[in-house]
Formats: sequence, C-alpha cells, structure tokens
Amino acid sequence: MSRENRIVRVIKGRRPNIVVIGGGTGLPVVLRSLRDLNANLTAIVTVADNGGSSGIIRNYMNVVPPGDIRNVLVSLSDLPKEELDIFQYRFQSNDSFFSGHAIGNLIIAALSEMRGGIYPAIQVLSRMMQVDGHVYPASNIPLTLHAEFTDGTTAVGERQIVESEKLISRVWVKEIESGREPHAVDAVIQSILDANVVILGPGSLFTSILPNLMISNLGEALVKTKAQVVYICNLMTQQGETEHFTDAMHIEVLNRHLKKNCINTVLVNNGKIPERYLKHPTGDGYLEPVADDFQALRKLGVKVIMDDFLDLRENGVYHNGEKIAKEILDLSFSNDN
Repeated sequence: MSRENRIVRVIKGRRPNIVVIGGGTGLPVVLRSLRDLNANLTAIVTVADNGGSSGIIRNYMNVVPPGDIRNVLVSLSDLPKEELDIFQYRFQSNDSFFSGHAIGNLIIAALSEMRGGIYPAIQVLSRMMQVDGHVYPASNIPLTLHAEFTDGTTAVGERQIVESEKLISRVWVKEIESGREPHAVDAVIQSILDANVVILGPGSLFTSILPNLMISNLGEALVKTKAQVVYICNLMTQQGETEHFTDAMHIEVLNRHLKKNCINTVLVNNGKIPERYLKHPTGDGYLEPVADDFQALRKLGVKVIMDDFLDLRENGVYHNGEKIAKEILDLSFSNDN
C-alpha cells in the first residue's frame, strides 16, 4: 500500500509517536498495521540473535545479526512488492555458504562493513527502501545474550539458552568482542523519551524483548519516559522460555529485570485458540495458550485490555495487527506528551 493510499487517521493534526521494541515475527505484524494508521513509528530491534542465517553471517563477518532488522525494514518500506520480494528472497542453492541465506541479510552485512556499523548502515538502507519511520538497532555493536537459570547454571547465546530447556531466572547482554556493557545510540534513547506510547512485544520474552531492555541506558530511558508503556502479551507459551507462564508472570519478569513496575497497560487475548493449532511434541509447556490471571495483573497496577486478538492462519496463530493497532492508537492520543 502506497503512502498516498493509506488510511490516514490524524487527530489534532499530528501523527502519534509510537516506539516498538522487540524482535521476531510478531514485530513486523504490529508495525505494518500501525503504519497503515499513519503513526510516526520507530522500531528498536534486538541484535543479540545467534541462530539461523543471521547467526551464520555474524560468525563469518562479526556484524550485528540482520534477520529481524531485515523484516522490519520490509514492513515499513514503500518499495513495490516485486523489489521487496527480491530483498526477502532466501537462497535455495546447495552451496554450503549461500543456502538458506536471505539476500537482504547479505546486503545489511555488506553495508555494515562499508559504513562502519549497523546503525549507519540501516539509516542508508532506510532511505534506499523508502522506509516510512525509523529503524534502529538496539546496539551498534554485536551483542551476546547471557542467562542464569533457576538452578544456578548459566548459558551464553540465544540458541544455547533455549535448547537448555531450563527455567530462566535472569538475562543480560554483553558486547561480543570486548565483553563490555553495551549502550544504545542517542537516537534510540531520544525516541523513547519523546514517545506517546512505547510497545514491548509481541515476541519471545527472554530472547527478543529483554535483550533490548538490558542495555543499560535503553532500560533507564524506558523507566524515565512519560509515554504509556504497553506490553502485548504473547498468545502462546514458548518452550525453553515461558512454559506454563500466565500473562501476569510475563509482566513480573519484565518488572524484575527493569527493577521497577513500569508497564502501564497490557493487551491480552481472550479468543479461544482451536485445538488443531496446539502442538505438544516435547511436553505440556510447548505452544499452549498463555493463561490469564486478571487479579494478578490488577495487583501489578496495570490496565488490562482484553479482546479476541487472534489471527488464525494455515501456518499458525498470530496477533490481529489491525485490532492491536487501533488499541495502540487510542492509547497514544490519551497520552499526549
């Protein structure tokens, strides 16, 4: 949909400033829908992934993993579909290097080398792709995710953490080469402070959302901002991360890591997920609906918005981006900074 043909909803003659923080497949769904409602969007994307094509490229070239960033750029781009399909194309070759890689990942990796970092590379690519909004990596330097489990053991790297299949107590991030504490660039921090609404999720709690918030100055900005901080609760629990979690338990984990109760609103699905979408190949904790604990949510001091937010497709269960976007837009105008 072109910029000229979008549904334009401008209240008080301005576009609301909405920041979305996360990673994974849920982030582009929300961004596309908010874009169609003419929000002024900033996407802050995790850079601590070490799996799949992104992880392989990072191992070869020591650049920030580009996969989530690639999908976000596409979701906000005004380029024709044919050009975006090329950017998203994933090689089917049997070549040991190219097989499975997306062309967009290679372009992002190349630009990162040319421009001396992922942040300037993404700003160049945003202009080239006619992105409506801002796309910022949470860090300009590749990060490694660390986790401590409830049994006191630790693991390093997203894939290793998830495959440990242990209960996670806490996570943190370090710069991959130096081991230093990472910092977000000034534009990331300012976007959070200037926002009307900051959205966390949907996405993997410990490996897509929290890695961003564990960057010290980014987490501090989230605590300081006057924006409405909204958590879009996942539809399903996730093996290796949130088995048997309720919606309130997700909020508790966020608050514990941020050391403050800073989530103002939570969007919770109350639509029934059909049995055929529920899979339990390795135990009860895998792909079961997130249970609701309304009383616990209220005790945490959050506003609860419940609705049937389901979008059922042949290949899985997703959030209904249009419904989510409308709720977010309403919240943005009720919090006019």
